[in-house]
Amino acid sequence: MFDMMGMMGKVKELQEKMQQAQSELQYLTATAESGGGLVKATANGQRRLLKLEIDESLLTPQDRDMLADLVVAAVNKVMEDVGEQAKQELKSKTSGLLPNLPGLDLGNFGL
Repeated sequence: MFDMMGMMGKVKELQEKMQQAQSELQYLTATAESGGGLVKATANGQRRLLKLEIDESLLTPQDRDMLADLVVAAVNKVMEDVGEQAKQELKSKTSGLLPNLPGLDLGNFGL
């Protein structure tokens, strides 16, 4: 028989764990680079850019377009990397809290 009260308790526990895990994502960081390390971007698990480092050799007028492309590449890469780390962190914090129900989509939670 389906235990509705038990399921509601699990949902409440999942919500609490998700809130805790999401608040902890600010401490998860990743750094990615482009252009062989000429541009480096660091972001946190909340997908906020924390730091951008640009090698001085790129700060000439002739390299302006290349610099913009490298910045975009580094930021996109770090957002992808930290997004995957955040997804894994949320999965580990919430594993086992809900049964594997067909059709249950936790995509909005980053899972």
